Amino acid sequence: MLSKAKKAVESQGGEFNGDTNSGFFSVKVMGTIEGSYIVAANELQITIESKPMFIPCATIESFLKNQIA
Repeated sequence: MLSKAKKAVESQGGEFNGDTNSGFFSVKVMGTIEGSYIVAANELQITIESKPMFIPCATIESFLKNQIA
């Protein structure tokens, strides 16, 4: 799952840095979206730290879910 998330971010020209426990990402899509991730109990927990105000969190979440699934 983590490798799919990394591929999704990098396919959009973004950066995905970290290891199998935690890290951060940044991607420019109509502005910069920045966030972090933690892997806990076989779950990938993603937190959006910063995003353009006109891109809803639901849109970002939907994109990531479609890329990871």
